[in-house]
Amino acid sequence: MKKRVAVLGATGIVGQRFIELLADHPWFDLEFLMASERTAGKIYGESVTWILEKPIPRKAYEMELLPINIDLLVRGKVDIVFSALPSDVAKNIEPQLAERGIFVVSNASPMRLEPDIPLLNPEVNADHIEILEEQRRKRGWSGAVMKVPNCTTAIATLSLKPLVDEFGVGKIVIATMQALSGAGLTGVPSMFILDNIIPYIEGEEGKVESETLKILGEFKGNSIIPNSSIAVTSSCHRVMVLEGHMEAIFVELKSKASADEVVKVMEAFKGNKIKGMGLPTAPEKPIIVRREVNRPQPRLDRLEGRGMSVVVGRVREDRVLNGVKYVVLGHNTIRGAAGTGVLMAELLVKKGYV
Repeated sequence: MKKRVAVLGATGIVGQRFIELLADHPWFDLEFLMASERTAGKIYGESVTWILEKPIPRKAYEMELLPINIDLLVRGKVDIVFSALPSDVAKNIEPQLAERGIFVVSNASPMRLEPDIPLLNPEVNADHIEILEEQRRKRGWSGAVMKVPNCTTAIATLSLKPLVDEFGVGKIVIATMQALSGAGLTGVPSMFILDNIIPYIEGEEGKVESETLKILGEFKGNSIIPNSSIAVTSSCHRVMVLEGHMEAIFVELKSKASADEVVKVMEAFKGNKIKGMGLPTAPEKPIIVRREVNRPQPRLDRLEGRGMSVVVGRVREDRVLNGVKYVVLGHNTIRGAAGTGVLMAELLVKKGYV
């Protein structure tokens, strides 16, 4: 039997991606679309500024946009809510939903770093989902809250996980080239970004540095302990690309490895945390390595694995850090947002939480 789901913040870019991925999903029935009071009562397809490549799914087009209504979601027996709400709204609404028995998969940043909130990149740290039992006991919730990582962090940690497991990792330096869609529909005015690069994204570097350590950390009974053996520093930049975050990553390895050995480990990585579970959104190859000197590129590579794979290129040894350096590209609104959220919900179902 399919699980009943809703999307909150349905008109924004991430909300649109959630709808695209959920409209014909084999495990989920899309029952409610909710957004601001401004759009309440309107037909979704007639009011949304749709920007995705494919047309609005037929099912979603005719649905009525509703104001956020927790009572309605409870009465409608919704199992999972996908939240693409602004942070200032999410921090109040999401705990109320969990208290009322609904499981929340949230793309909003509040609560990401709290020790009983799983911050999941499923191929990397699916075992962290087990903290939900402690979360529900401690907070008295019959539902739960799970957080999707920051888009840059999701892409980076997927590429880093096989290196952490195989060679051990010390210092990590990350320099990003981030797409415009990461800032939302109206996030970067055209006069600011045309013929330009913006070398600052508010709050982004702190998210990358702290969330990476939590995702690569360890679940210990009643909390998630961030990885204390790794140090991360980052510099984040907005570039004139619509979708696809590119990151130059420099990694200190604790065990010496050649570039060829690193490539072999990356290509062999199957996302062992969820391997064999049959989750519909999971890519067959989480990491794809390109050997051309000029790849990956956003326009050519961002939709690999239906947007759920990251693409690595330019793998070479780094003598300064005694490690390796490479470029990784990921689709920021799929792998870095809605796609990972749907994959998390599939894990929830597979593990029997809903």
